[in-house]
Amino acid sequence: MQVEVVSLMASPGHRYAGRPGTEVPEQAGDRRDELVVRAGFGVVGDRYAGKPAHRDASVTVLAVESLEALAAELGAPAFDPLLARRNVVLRGADVDALRGRTFTLGGVTLLGGRAANPCRWMDVVLAPGAHRGLRGRGGVRCRPLTDGVLRLGPTTLEVDPAG
Repeated sequence: MQVEVVSLMASPGHRYAGRPGTEVPEQAGDRRDELVVRAGFGVVGDRYAGKPAHRDASVTVLAVESLEALAAELGAPAFDPLLARRNVVLRGADVDALRGRTFTLGGVTLLGGRAANPCRWMDVVLAPGAHRGLRGRGGVRCRPLTDGVLRLGPTTLEVDPAG
């Protein structure tokens, strides 16, 4: 199926560390046009890459439609997908259905794992109520199974029918 990669992010450090503050931390430098993904390692240059505790969750994927629906529900302007702090934000994919599934996105094969639950910072950086509103639709944490490069723009998403 055809999908669109609308946002890519790699961050060498935490932007939402500790308890939520009152201001949005600077993070524009984390926006990327492409991500280099390594099997069993993660996104090159990202804080979770190569960390043993994050091998099964080193690439996070979110549907931009979840952010759009949340903004509409909260009566807020459209959210910048970068603020959700997911490595890959897609348009046109049922991301939540990728949990427990092997899928290939733009030539990179990933294994969808557990939910990428939102943190309380969402109430600060998106809008009040966003933390609760993103529960159950905050995306999926994935394990990269192959090396490759993900780029902004149109691409293909192929879900392995066997799981």
